[in-house]
Amino acid sequence: MEYTTLGDTGTTVSELALGCMSFGSEHEWMLDEEEGRELVERAIELGVTFFDTANVYSTGESEAILGDVLAEYDRDRFVVATKVYGEMDESNPNSGGLSRKAIEQELQHSLDRLGMDTIDLYQIHRWDDDTPIEETLATLDDAVRRGDVRYVGASSMWAHQFAEALHTSEREGYERFATMQNLYNLAYREEEREMVPLCEREGIGMIPWSPVGAGYLARPFERDDATLRGEHETELGRPYREGGGEEINRRVQELADEKGVEMAQIALRWVAGKDIVDAPIVGTSSVEHLEDAVEALDIDLSGSDVEWLEEPYEPVRVSGHE
Repeated sequence: MEYTTLGDTGTTVSELALGCMSFGSEHEWMLDEEEGRELVERAIELGVTFFDTANVYSTGESEAILGDVLAEYDRDRFVVATKVYGEMDESNPNSGGLSRKAIEQELQHSLDRLGMDTIDLYQIHRWDDDTPIEETLATLDDAVRRGDVRYVGASSMWAHQFAEALHTSEREGYERFATMQNLYNLAYREEEREMVPLCEREGIGMIPWSPVGAGYLARPFERDDATLRGEHETELGRPYREGGGEEINRRVQELADEKGVEMAQIALRWVAGKDIVDAPIVGTSSVEHLEDAVEALDIDLSGSDVEWLEEPYEPVRVSGHE
């Protein structure tokens, strides 16, 4: 495992993050505590030091499972990221969103479930149209100053929204977003139009989610819903098969066969090879797939390989902001 810095923060993370959305019981394909423990422990053995979860993943179960496992290790070795925004309790309208009340109460709940005094990276899971960005940023800034949070990050949104947030932080002297966690993979590159250049200019580290398109780039496209997880993602209507998506899938297959590796490894190596990307977030429910992901970082993709994989891409509708 190789290591890099997280954006311009100077904090060191593994070049691959383990995404923990699969921990819990919300969906049939998710891992229970014992299975989640096995995955986290194997990740640590492989050198992974960066873990990403969210309060909304199985309504807190993911955070609790991750926290229980990491409590048995030296916490200082790891960088733990979680998120806030999604509604946690249908009976409580203030359990979601990015108001001061929502952030402060949900941050405390996340700290309790993770069993931590400080969260390394606290991210807004989406943009909140109902809360002024000044209120959100002021609340996050207070959390950093209290020592509850070290860094703050953002996730999928429009580039103009992210630019507004960065400008507001600069104007008001608030803690600035250090990372952007957005949807980015070979079959979805709309982020390259505005968000990627913005992050490059502002020194923001990108930690993309779904680098393998939730399995779309891990198997022939005809079987992209062959798993329960894949079926779930297909229902979300991601535009992976639109434009040149099917040809991209075929080329990933061909190159994987040529190199004697898995399709998912080619797709992951492409994302990890982008200069703007600090650490792709790999969400998996399989130890074997986790091991494959770590091995993928050592695959050599030539410049001509990259050009050939990218060539069929055509514009698709924006996705991931919902």
